[in-house]
Amino acid sequence: MTALTDLIQEGRRVGDHRPWPRAAVDAAAWRAATAHLARGDWTLLDLWGEPDRVHMAVLDEPGSAIATISLDCPGHRFPSVARHHPPALRLERAARDLYGLEPDGLPDTRPWLDHDRWGLRQPLGDTRPATAPAPPYQFLPSEGEGLHQIPVGPVHAGIIEPGHFRFTANGETVVRLEQRLGYVHKGIEGLIAGSGIDRAAQLAGRVSGDSTVAYGLAFALAVEAAVGMQVPPRARLLRALMAELERLANHFGDIGAICNDAAFAIMHAHCGVLRERVLRAAEAAFGHRLMRDRVVPGGVAGDLGAEGATAIRALLAEAHRSFPPLVALYDETASLQERTVSTGFLGEPLARQYGAGGFVGRASGRTFDARRLPGYTPYDEFDFEVPVRTDGDVNARVWIRIQEVGQSLALVERILERLAEGADSGSPVLATLQGGTGEGSALVEGFRGDVLAWVRIGSDGIVERCRLRDPSWFQWPLLEAAIEGNIVADFPLCNKSFNCSYSGHDL
Repeated sequence: MTALTDLIQEGRRVGDHRPWPRAAVDAAAWRAATAHLARGDWTLLDLWGEPDRVHMAVLDEPGSAIATISLDCPGHRFPSVARHHPPALRLERAARDLYGLEPDGLPDTRPWLDHDRWGLRQPLGDTRPATAPAPPYQFLPSEGEGLHQIPVGPVHAGIIEPGHFRFTANGETVVRLEQRLGYVHKGIEGLIAGSGIDRAAQLAGRVSGDSTVAYGLAFALAVEAAVGMQVPPRARLLRALMAELERLANHFGDIGAICNDAAFAIMHAHCGVLRERVLRAAEAAFGHRLMRDRVVPGGVAGDLGAEGATAIRALLAEAHRSFPPLVALYDETASLQERTVSTGFLGEPLARQYGAGGFVGRASGRTFDARRLPGYTPYDEFDFEVPVRTDGDVNARVWIRIQEVGQSLALVERILERLAEGADSGSPVLATLQGGTGEGSALVEGFRGDVLAWVRIGSDGIVERCRLRDPSWFQWPLLEAAIEGNIVADFPLCNKSFNCSYSGHDL
């Protein structure tokens, strides 16, 4: 029995929460959980609020256990987790902005998502009008001889999302980077609350466009867990097929874009061609280049036909033919290696403390992959490697992507073989969504890392509450650490090697 299991048993278990437990705890147990996080025993998966309570999902990786604990907040206050465990800081600031919950002992009380443009305060809590303008946002002060500041954004030169980066530099060397995000806050949680399941699924798939399959899958798994329904076996295979195609498209694009930021445009062009091939194959197979709205609660929106399977097989043949020479070109170009090797280093201790997922964590020694833990079908039916490196630089994050491309190509081939075997051919791919109430959670491995979803379904089939957490919440702060000591000109390389989502973070 693990300490996490003991903590859940000491609390008041919420009976209709699946698949992992949720328990209401008191302030003492909340502080005990915080202590486990601070010691590194557990990993913080998410922290979010409701008008009168706060929730925290945690992972006991050695014990292979996940649980959510909830604390009622009389007077809208709760003991700050961030006071002892920094990865919770931005989550608590966001809960303060959205729900009006006050973390006692919060080290940084500046707003995070609230840019004083909503016309109201605490939109998901006890809402009140913004009767007076908020004071200007104060960036952290910097003192020292020869230091200067460089503000970048939120509007950038490229066609990218908005975010502000405040550099403090000594000459060309970055001494500190401070981010300001929240410019593309869309109010996703508020829009989903009170929606029907179909409408909520559409909104979930639009949190971050490049991860629409991952978000659609996470939301669908959470809903299915909440109402206790099973999905047709063929639909599970099709979901995994779409997820791996999404991973391939983004990894091809990222590898090229990182090289482009090192002025190596030929890699960008060729990787862009491969990304386009994936998107065209996805459209032929599933009717949409990004496969948006294809994964739905109950299964998938449509089956894979012969023409779509042929398009995917042609993609595999081209990728196997074209990608290895590009990998060799990357590895053998000394001028490119000089830009990526030892640049933007992130050490394993920090990656583990923040629970960094995806290529950011795996390039710095963290082996976590949600397809393995907690795991979900059909990945439990396939053997695949989770590539891990310990060098923690831009080059390592490129190589993790390269190796994951190989794993995804192999998985796609095996999924197509399974689909073609005939056992499930012609079988349903969408089950009728069962009525029912309850709460459900899911953790899905998107191309950036683990995407978390939590839902509460009411008696009328309405989504009463929903939480969607992007892996970027824990990766953005690590970018600040990785750029320190590098030159300003290497920031685009570092930034693209992380490729955090603005939209996914800002909700």
